[in-house]
Amino acid sequence: MHAYIPYGAYWSTPFAKWQGSLANMNALQLAAEVGRTALVQRSVDTGLIDLAILGVTNPQKGSFYGLPWVTGMMGLGHVAGPTVQQACATSVRSLQMASQEIVGGTATCALLLMADRQSNGPVVYYPDPSGMGGYGQTEHWVPDNMARDPHAGNTMLQTGENVALRYGFSTGLQHALKLRRYEQYQMALSDDRAFQKRYMVDAPIFDSRFRKQNGSLSADEGIFPTSAEGLARLRPVQEGGSVTFGGQTHPADGNAGMLVTNREQARALSGNAGIEVQILSFGMFREAPGFMPAAPGPAASRALAAAGLKVDDLHGVKTHNPFAVNDLALSHDIGFPWEKMNNYGSSLIWGHPQAPTGLRAVIELIEELVLRGGGVGLFTGCAAGDTGLATVIRVTDAKA
Repeated sequence: MHAYIPYGAYWSTPFAKWQGSLANMNALQLAAEVGRTALVQRSVDTGLIDLAILGVTNPQKGSFYGLPWVTGMMGLGHVAGPTVQQACATSVRSLQMASQEIVGGTATCALLLMADRQSNGPVVYYPDPSGMGGYGQTEHWVPDNMARDPHAGNTMLQTGENVALRYGFSTGLQHALKLRRYEQYQMALSDDRAFQKRYMVDAPIFDSRFRKQNGSLSADEGIFPTSAEGLARLRPVQEGGSVTFGGQTHPADGNAGMLVTNREQARALSGNAGIEVQILSFGMFREAPGFMPAAPGPAASRALAAAGLKVDDLHGVKTHNPFAVNDLALSHDIGFPWEKMNNYGSSLIWGHPQAPTGLRAVIELIEELVLRGGGVGLFTGCAAGDTGLATVIRVTDAKA
């Protein structure tokens, strides 16, 4: 037995640049506003929803109440559920949890809401009466955690350097992949952004108190124009290293949502009854300390094995790739050409808000498979703590 995603019953806002258009709004309030509108636009009977899962990694004011607060704001006061935090793997972990609830019969229709804001991250004060002068410790949530893994003792950047050194990936090769990803993103912008408009919804822009709407964000913000000449001028961020600013993603803000249900309800809720989206399997792996970008390959292999499939069975691959070396390592490990991964874009180009990143990629994977008439797709990505999480889906299109 498997869980299903009703075709079209998902959405993502554009991703906004660091300290950009969405920087001053509470991410949970924004996700509730966007989610409520998206469900109405898709004519979803919200009375069917009996579980919701909120994914958020950067605390917002009110995060203590988490999911129940968000569903309350959406007019779904009957819906409860957990709030999940697993850094960049939050989306796939939430998707797995929802699938398990559906298959286990403890829920029939689950709503996933992924919301994050890298901008204006919280500053946390931890009291310590035994400290010098009774002073505690202060943590700047986003930059401090990017700067040091408390277990491995390294920065996020160092994980990219470690993997590049392990596999022998040069700066030139990393730049070649970045340029390819930028070209693929242009595919999503062609014909007046026809591909993105298949799933993307506007993000309303409110003042910080959510009292007045001042506009809306309709397209990704903060995309860096990329050329071979421009990349060639960049130098490694770390002395003696190989990873440049061009070979890594940028922090962003945004949110995404999705319904997960059983086969019967998926058909009823689908925007096209002839298209079926089946969740086949999941896989997780933890790498050696400091080698985060190498974790997606083994996670992908485990997900494929759980589905009884091989790499040759794949018709599409999407990744969360905070570094170009992620996709190079994945290609090396599973034997799928990196040039053919991430059609229409990836987080290396459109940025990384944390929780919504993976869900947007899964949504794009579904749409890519629909455009080719169906097939099997893999999403995999790394997460803080040198972990990787992957999922395999199958899209069946009766029209093909």
